[in-house]
Amino acid sequence: MKRLIFLVVVLTFVLALVGCKPVTNHLDDIKTAGKIVVGTSADYPPFEFVDEAGNMTGFDVDLMNEIGKRMGVTVEWKDMPFDSLVASVQEEKLDMSIAAFNYDEDKDKSVDFSDAYYTSEDAFIVPEGFAGDLSVPENLANFKVGAQSGTTQEGWILDNLIGTGLMDAANLMSYERVDQAALDLQAGRIEVLMADYIPAQAIESQFGGMKIVYHGVLSTGPVNIVVREGDAEVQAEVNRIIKELQDEGFIDELAKKYLNN
Repeated sequence: MKRLIFLVVVLTFVLALVGCKPVTNHLDDIKTAGKIVVGTSADYPPFEFVDEAGNMTGFDVDLMNEIGKRMGVTVEWKDMPFDSLVASVQEEKLDMSIAAFNYDEDKDKSVDFSDAYYTSEDAFIVPEGFAGDLSVPENLANFKVGAQSGTTQEGWILDNLIGTGLMDAANLMSYERVDQAALDLQAGRIEVLMADYIPAQAIESQFGGMKIVYHGVLSTGPVNIVVREGDAEVQAEVNRIIKELQDEGFIDELAKKYLNN
């Protein structure tokens, strides 16, 4: 009987060992693979966009490529709709995402954020002939407004205008890509487009016939990289490199190159 019990214990131990997988962290997996899979929405110049030669470029793209370089890996880019990026990180389809993300308390429940690498503002873009009063941000409720889906701008409108009863929900048009919203503004299907201030300047320049009538901090602020929830090693490594790039002036040079400030 004792021998039988001993054999059962040994067999159980062996089976447990066979079923065990080596314990690794995500950062080790990335470095072993030699690549990091990063999502973005390349429709938001000057942060991320496709140039005339068909290459993905911009402030965020250059920053992430440098982060990958300093991690010792290659960045594999995935271009997808903005409002699918956080879910794709959460579902581990992406290692991380960079797309001019502002910190969001609700999103922080399902993913984590890096330290900030830039601070942004909001803007209202209107047709050149626009005669409405948007000196008070809440006046936005009086117009048909466009915003990119999943952005803090869309969230600000939902929470502060529609949620408070100031604005009819039918007057908010949400777009998968910000350039689609700009085309609708140009065509008169919306009266105001709310976006980040720096991309708003790019839209104003690219599309023409538009002007920015307001900019300030409403929904925006610090801009961060999205990483997986609880991914402490990757988050710490990204934060370390961001600080290194800030101390060296690398991020300031990117701002001069892409943001003209």
